[in-house]
Amino acid sequence: MKDVITAPRTSDIRASYDQVAEQYVRHIYDELQHKPLDRELLDRFAEQVRGTGLVCDLGCGPGHVARYLHERGVQVCGVDLSPGMIRWASQLCPEGAFYCGNMLALDFADNAWAGIAAFYAIVNLSPDEVRTASREMFRVLRPGGLLLLSFHIGEQVEHVHELWGKTIDLDFYFFRTAEVAGLLRDAGFHIESQVERGPYAPEVEYQSHRAYILARKATSAKSS
Repeated sequence: MKDVITAPRTSDIRASYDQVAEQYVRHIYDELQHKPLDRELLDRFAEQVRGTGLVCDLGCGPGHVARYLHERGVQVCGVDLSPGMIRWASQLCPEGAFYCGNMLALDFADNAWAGIAAFYAIVNLSPDEVRTASREMFRVLRPGGLLLLSFHIGEQVEHVHELWGKTIDLDFYFFRTAEVAGLLRDAGFHIESQVERGPYAPEVEYQSHRAYILARKATSAKSS
């Protein structure tokens, strides 16, 4: 039996992102044009996964990462907990297939994807839930598949009850890079690279330090 986010938390997370989906598009959809390191890492990721199979934008929101990868020749799909976000993603990146889903219990077969880009997909998950999500990502990746994961660096949990004038109910978790890397290794991943950066300008993003981990499922690995 897979662990899942408890029903009340799932409902709160889904409802919160549904509430801000339109505002999220307005404020976030074009953010990559202002983030050169993010683009560089996604470009490298795209070069490695292009032509190898389906790649998932996990926790896709309105699909801006999927769109970026599609424009670089990658076959993309997306998964998000929020139906509102999925509607926007399907509209803004019609070349991809987008699905509602919980990353702690993905409704996809073992070895389904050649790659996963999970940009801030774990920010609303506790450390124990990140452990479960890591195992799920490992399971659905093909042997040799790549994961590019990003998150906020820190040790705090910040509760947010308002965003862009909308009422929400979300906890945002910050992680040390070594902690997340350890959880990925425990799931079976090999860590290929780790990158940290300071925040871009306040008008570009929330002022936190960020981490990016590129991890690979070994070609000889079996699904866990």
